[in-house]
Amino acid sequence: MGQNPSHCIAVIGGAVAGAEVAGTLAERGVEVAVFEQNPRPYGKIEDGLPRWHVALREKEYASIGENLSKPGVHFVPRTRIGGDVGFRELVVDWGFSSVVLACGAWRDRPLPVEGADTYVGRGLIYQNPFIIWFNHADEAGYDGPVFEARDGALVVGGGLASIDVVKALMLETVRAKLLLRGIEQDLVEMEVKGIPKVLESHGITFEELGLAGCTLFYRRSEADMPLMEMPEDADEKRREKVAVGRKKMLAKAMEKYRFHFEPLCMPDGLIVEGDRLAGLRFRRTAIVKDRVVPQAETFERRGCYVISSIGSIPEPIEGVPMRGELFNFEDWDLGRLAGYPTLFSAGNVVTGKGNIVASRKHARFVTASMAESFLGLADDGRAGEAALGDALRGAARERADEVADGVAKQPPIAPEALARLRARIAARQRAVGYGGDYAAWIAQVSPTRR
Repeated sequence: MGQNPSHCIAVIGGAVAGAEVAGTLAERGVEVAVFEQNPRPYGKIEDGLPRWHVALREKEYASIGENLSKPGVHFVPRTRIGGDVGFRELVVDWGFSSVVLACGAWRDRPLPVEGADTYVGRGLIYQNPFIIWFNHADEAGYDGPVFEARDGALVVGGGLASIDVVKALMLETVRAKLLLRGIEQDLVEMEVKGIPKVLESHGITFEELGLAGCTLFYRRSEADMPLMEMPEDADEKRREKVAVGRKKMLAKAMEKYRFHFEPLCMPDGLIVEGDRLAGLRFRRTAIVKDRVVPQAETFERRGCYVISSIGSIPEPIEGVPMRGELFNFEDWDLGRLAGYPTLFSAGNVVTGKGNIVASRKHARFVTASMAESFLGLADDGRAGEAALGDALRGAARERADEVADGVAKQPPIAPEALARLRARIAARQRAVGYGGDYAAWIAQVSPTRR
């Protein structure tokens, strides 16, 4: 990296999207400071991707590390923008040529039943903290939320993340039952082989375990489950083929992991016993012209607890205008915010439901075979995960190129402004104990298993 790069850019968030932006900009001769709220920059790869994705995780960790170790990239961990450093302060006062939001979507979308959040921790659990616990609970020093995988849970959702939740519940409850019989079963092996095959190897049937299993409740039908991409220009024949494929994939997942599925229903009320949420009242739905239409019929289901898995939205950042649950972007193509002409956005913070075009562009890389591998349904186990990682990283790289093209139109940074910026970045790195060696830092802060 030369002493006088054309620009100096701040990237908020160091996971897949942020790392790709940082690496792409560095390759174009731009200096970059990556502000990451956590000690490690792995984001949803570490905290949202269930721990059975061992090879995919390691590959993505390496890719992120490669990008954040490039000359001209300054990694700044343990720095929450909007907390440790003000958002407007960073964008306006620090003097960066541009700022790129790549902070992801970490807040669970609230369960849409009045009063539901009153019971968080008392019968209501949200997906993000549950998977964080599932991934990290056996690490030394873990001090996050603590849950127990229990039999008979109700899961509200319908996307790939909700399949992860029901799989985690089923795998852990089966493992606990096996342990009572003196059998220690590796979770990753059971995820790959499936519950019935593992039980068969021990001479046990699922029914003999005495588990009821968890149930996934979805407001649409099996054919609507986003387990296989629907092409935008699909004709009727192609749409029917995708619908059949989705049904088959869901049936295969249910057979392999032994969870239940209740389609065409949406949560409509709470069942409270004492001071705890004991279940939900559901309302039947119908799909009319691709829209979910509530029906008159209702029914009740009780369970040990309810896990809401209906999507993630950005955490509010003081100084960033909001429109409902999402950032109020005036330009969804580049994630531009009114009042911040030098700001761009990338990744999940902008590819949410508010930006259908970007979401589809991102999603088109997820083919049926890749989705099967991700779900653990492919005949070759997880052999396709590498291709999935490459494809999704390709989508992130394409987005990074678009952001880099936008950044290139900003005025070049003056040498004295660059010197001030470098000093502020270095001061923040010292404040959090980061010495400038990315690999050494990661080795220092990586957790160990108990």
